[in-house]
Amino acid sequence: MSCLHEIVGSILLPKSKTSKLNLIKRKASKQIRKEQPNMIIKGKSKFRITVVALLVVILASVGVLTGCGKKSEKVTIAIPNDATNEARALLLLEKNGYIKLKKGAGITATIKDVEDANGIEFKEVEAAQVSNTLKDVDFGVINSNYAIEAKLNPVKDSLIKEDSAADYANILAVKEGNQNSDKIKAFKAALESKDVVNFIKKKYDGSIVSVVKNPTDGYDSSVNYAALKGTTITVAASPTPHAEILQEAKKILAKKGINLEIKEFTDYVQPNKVVDSGEIDANYFQHVPYLDDFNKKQGTKVVSVAAIHNEPMGLYAGKSDSLDKLKKLK
Repeated sequence: MSCLHEIVGSILLPKSKTSKLNLIKRKASKQIRKEQPNMIIKGKSKFRITVVALLVVILASVGVLTGCGKKSEKVTIAIPNDATNEARALLLLEKNGYIKLKKGAGITATIKDVEDANGIEFKEVEAAQVSNTLKDVDFGVINSNYAIEAKLNPVKDSLIKEDSAADYANILAVKEGNQNSDKIKAFKAALESKDVVNFIKKKYDGSIVSVVKNPTDGYDSSVNYAALKGTTITVAASPTPHAEILQEAKKILAKKGINLEIKEFTDYVQPNKVVDSGEIDANYFQHVPYLDDFNKKQGTKVVSVAAIHNEPMGLYAGKSDSLDKLKKLK
């Protein structure tokens, strides 16, 4: 129903409870009786029609009708549709006061757990595609790696972002049972090196943050590097920033005669499957909550070896470039 219909209906219906319109109606009625005291009105319906005509003119003149339709206007936000990342997006919006989730909704929350959407309409898309939908939605919640690929600066361009993504640190993961092999221990030491930590800091300037607490020189004293000379380690990784970071680890391993072969994947499914099957030695693209959920649903046995970096998730502008369009819950 249009705004005009609502106003007219509120006048014609005897039980209207709209205080402002009732006040205007009473004033208009008095004005008509004052200016036309001898006017003969046959029945209440005729009087109401006269009041309606007068009110439409009054309301239009003061701009009341200009807001018609805006109350029902939806704000569209694109969010990742995969497990945990969708929850991260929803938790980010809730923390900033824009929606309310059901009690107990956590890192596996979906839009079904939204108790009060506050006029927001969610568009669920593949995480890698959220940035491509910005032209069609008001806002999008994007992982930092995909924001960077889309030429967005997570520090400067995000309207709001996670304060800390400690629970979502991106990890080096391997098939269960392989985590203590010399090959994986050597790989882990290279990724936890000072060189890699410094590379992340310089390259991403706060958009990506290292979580390595005690950086190494790049090598593990318990590993027999001589026996590993000529060995190739294969790793599945997302292009940005994972494959870029791995290039630094590759330099460190190369000094010991170990080759790191980086295979890039753009999805969140195959990297775990190829590690679980033994086709590839390790992967570097995900966080623990996602891995736990994946193992549970897919029956895979992939485990975390080390936490390497954080990628804070943020809300980015689409058709709307200001948070003014988003109203906080009271």
